[in-house]
Amino acid sequence: MNEIQEKLKLLPDEPGVYVMLNQAGHVIYVGKARVLKNRVRQYFHSTQKSEKVAAMVANIADFYYIITKSEIDALSLENTLIKKYKPKYNILLKDDKTYPYIKVSVSEKYPSFTMTRRLKKGDKYFGPYMGGIRVRDVLEILNTAFGVRTCSTSIGEKPKKPCLNYHIHRCLAPCAHLISEEDYDKRVKAAIQFLEGEYGEVEKLLKKKMEQYAQAEEFELALDCRNKLEILSKVALKRITALNRDINADIVAYVSNNLYSAVNILITRRGIMQGARTFALENMDSDADALSTFLAQYYSNHQIPDELILQDFGESALIEAFFKTAYSKQVNVICPKQGVKKQLLSMAENNAKDYLDKSIEKIRHKEDMTINACNRLQEILSLSRYPRRMECYDISNISGVDKVGSMVVFIDGEADKSSYRRFKIKTVEGANDFASLQEVLLRRLSKLNTDEQERFPKPDLIIIDGGKGQLSSVNAIFQQMGIADIDLISLAKREEEIFTLHSDSPVVLEKRDYSLQMLQRIRDEAHRFAITFFRNIHSKRSLTSVLTEIPGVGKIKRKALIDAFGSIDRIMKADVQEIASVEGIGDALAQSIKKYFEEEL
Repeated sequence: MNEIQEKLKLLPDEPGVYVMLNQAGHVIYVGKARVLKNRVRQYFHSTQKSEKVAAMVANIADFYYIITKSEIDALSLENTLIKKYKPKYNILLKDDKTYPYIKVSVSEKYPSFTMTRRLKKGDKYFGPYMGGIRVRDVLEILNTAFGVRTCSTSIGEKPKKPCLNYHIHRCLAPCAHLISEEDYDKRVKAAIQFLEGEYGEVEKLLKKKMEQYAQAEEFELALDCRNKLEILSKVALKRITALNRDINADIVAYVSNNLYSAVNILITRRGIMQGARTFALENMDSDADALSTFLAQYYSNHQIPDELILQDFGESALIEAFFKTAYSKQVNVICPKQGVKKQLLSMAENNAKDYLDKSIEKIRHKEDMTINACNRLQEILSLSRYPRRMECYDISNISGVDKVGSMVVFIDGEADKSSYRRFKIKTVEGANDFASLQEVLLRRLSKLNTDEQERFPKPDLIIIDGGKGQLSSVNAIFQQMGIADIDLISLAKREEEIFTLHSDSPVVLEKRDYSLQMLQRIRDEAHRFAITFFRNIHSKRSLTSVLTEIPGVGKIKRKALIDAFGSIDRIMKADVQEIASVEGIGDALAQSIKKYFEEEL
């Protein structure tokens, strides 16, 4: 602590980012500061601290700082370092609900309208779709009203055979060159106007089609149009009548009880309320710092609006400058005092307060199931360190065929899916799980102390799905590689026994023990991840071997069918027209393929 006090005296009067380290040298917190000297000293000199801040300070063994040109650069660097290190005490958004958008591929000659959950530059996006409005329903309205394509088929010089959507009047088949580029472009522009909130023309068109189908006694098509009109009315009801139709705004409210906090986001596009999101956070910073850090993380993965409507925390200029610098996007930050925008902000505040009031016990329970479970696991298994990064391994195969291994990663007791890895077993013959585990761990651990360690950080604890035998086989790799600073355990499924290297006897915990439940979650996730990978490989290999038996299906056509359907089950369910629409197949071969699957399988 004396060393820290000396370093505090040398802190500069400049903006920057500070990084807190624990005894093991792990990053436990990253923060930004307008003035580094003032901000960092508060942690060690201020007497009043929240429970969370006090716990963090007690774990600080060292710190370092990075001076930046401005507070904007500090906010950007803070966001980058949080993503890189995933510090224990920072806001880490677990965004498991990535809502869908409609993507219009305007970069293509004949743009398609498809669903996506990832936003990239170069195309148009509409959404997010939430609150009971399904993207599939909106795409079907586009099909029916405008005949634009909702597939990802590539369109080239050579015309293709029209698919089923053309025959049921839901697509004008630009892939078959049955509509000119000019006429298709007009329909695309009309479809975009609809997505921007101009519903009147579509409503008239659907009503007209419904009447025409009814007069022609095509009652199923008439009923389909009526259903689409009902969907259209639901979408229209979400319009905020007092809000300008050109406004694309997110209304963001932050509330705190000094221990935990919550953020509610109301999403409006073209004056239409798309839905709401709420996030629970833990208080480690001032309200203004917490909100700016949250916004930097959230908008790194979400569509940035034209306007942000916020409470006045004195950070408006910083947030506007951040978006302009980081994303070249002019975002107007508004802190309304009255009017409809103030009413929307009050609505968001009420949502955040309600969520926080009802979620405190849920948040505490989550802590018991994650961080507290990690602390208990260290204690009861006599681990050498707090198991912050845990990796679990499993092997999957059938009779030694298509052997695969999985690695799942949990940080502070929560899944970090971006760090999951899969392995195809390359050197093991037959069904030998012990040898397969050794190959996987040898390949994984060989990345330590290399240029790849940043992508594959050193784990604190490795968990093996299995019993004493699996543990011994992996320990042999540890000894071979001279690894002594990573803890190793295994979890046997039948009795849920935990085997360690410290004792011949397993550790048996009560079923309701949070630390055991955490290990079970990790083990089950490793098993799920391995078996999913195995099924994908096995299914494609099986499909390839089956297709070789069909006369007329050569290597190129096999690849086209595998790319189009991916599994035997999907080909069996497809009709002749769908099979024939695959490039290079045609009607005659499609009928042969359909007949083969009906007779042989």
